[in-house]
Amino acid sequence: MLNMRLKLIHFLLLSCVLYACDDSPNPSSSESTAGVETEGGNESSGEENSGVEAEGGNESSGGENSGAEAESGNESSGGEMTINAGGESQDELSTDEVLCDLNHQDFNQDESVNLNSEATWSCNAELRSLVANGVPNHPVGTFPNPENPNTISEQSITVDFPIKPKVTSDNGIPTQVVAYALNGVKFEVGTAGTCNDAGQCNAIGNGGEWRMEAVGENAFDFGTDRNHGHVQPFGAYHYHGMPEDYLTQLGMGEQMALVAWAVDGFPVYARYGYSDAQDANSSIKVVTSSWQLKNQVDAGRPSTDIYPLGAFTQDYEYIADSGDLDECNGRIGVTPEFPNGIYHYYITDSFPFGQRCVKGTALVADMMGGGMGPGGMGPGGMGPGGMMGGGMMPGNEPISCSEVPEGAPCCGDMICGGPETTENCAEDCN
Repeated sequence: MLNMRLKLIHFLLLSCVLYACDDSPNPSSSESTAGVETEGGNESSGEENSGVEAEGGNESSGGENSGAEAESGNESSGGEMTINAGGESQDELSTDEVLCDLNHQDFNQDESVNLNSEATWSCNAELRSLVANGVPNHPVGTFPNPENPNTISEQSITVDFPIKPKVTSDNGIPTQVVAYALNGVKFEVGTAGTCNDAGQCNAIGNGGEWRMEAVGENAFDFGTDRNHGHVQPFGAYHYHGMPEDYLTQLGMGEQMALVAWAVDGFPVYARYGYSDAQDANSSIKVVTSSWQLKNQVDAGRPSTDIYPLGAFTQDYEYIADSGDLDECNGRIGVTPEFPNGIYHYYITDSFPFGQRCVKGTALVADMMGGGMGPGGMGPGGMGPGGMMGGGMMPGNEPISCSEVPEGAPCCGDMICGGPETTENCAEDCN
């Protein structure tokens, strides 16, 4: 009984630390949104930059790593949180002793890659930073392929993450690019594809309100591989779900594996977690989400005879405590790297497959999706309109045909990508 009480006290105190329990009001959860990175290639330059620089940040010594083995995230944090009798943290929670100074440069001989995979992580007093080329360092599927006619190419990725992440939103902030794996490949779990009420669909969006899912059903084929990854028109390989070959390469087996950092600075784990979130000595289990298929079909939804339940994002609803995780596929608990506990996310085998929202504040402006439709993200599920915003080019203005990447011209929603040509989508070009 004493042991259970101690666990409860630890959980309550940790919750206060992460949720900033004090006499001041909670930070606002409303965030400004910028351009949305979509399957259609709303990033024709291939460059991602947070636009945030640390000023006067002292360089952190960080945690040491041992080459490729450090990517497994099997490294314990020395930064302990001090909690006084009032339950307030005397020190801000920092992640600066976990997987800093991590880098790799490996040639990927996979016939669909044949490129160097490069990623460099560093930390200072305020930021965790990633400089990478976005090339995977593990086997991938065949690209191009009939359903994904795009070729993997090097990107220019520069992203900053808070080194002292804080939970600032109760229900989560909808997010398009949710995390970056330690190998520099992004997790962009949702899609830009939509269908209208009549069931007419477009993989890069057609103005319909029914958001297509890339993983977990067979109604749509986005040409993904066994890593649930595929390639955007400008060459960016990315994950929509569990990156199986990457996990195999990390060699963690059925253990908790830190595989990525979310854009709000919290760690992301894959598949496995402690059966008791507050007890590192508890058994390891497959962690489950709390999103479930709805019992009733939404009004106006395309026929389930054509698109079975699970084909659209709106087919799911969040039911608190029906699984292990919250609406953003995360929870508070201890991890191998954070034995005193931290809020963290999971990549799961079932919907939503990875977080579709973040509980903290991202530093990267173009990570954020557009507005949510009726129903929001709370219990009751997402209403028509889906979780992510539409895929318009910045400024919503037609782009010059001369700026369209070869083989990926613009189409009716001002997104570059797909098999269209400048002749059949000329209305978007000036």
